[in-house]
Amino acid sequence: MALSQELLDILACPKCKGDLHLNDKQDGLVCSACRLEYPVRDDIPIMLIEEAKPIA
Repeated sequence: MALSQELLDILACPKCKGDLHLNDKQDGLVCSACRLEYPVRDDIPIMLIEEAKPIA
């Protein structure tokens, strides 16, 4: 079961409060403003800044 669009619509980046979108593999949420990717594990988004990885 993937993340629902309803959930994606209400989630925001914990760092800048910007919009998030799923990456191509659908295993992470990307904030384009901060250039960070938050992991999704077992269909649960891990919204901790410390867990985010910078994207190139």
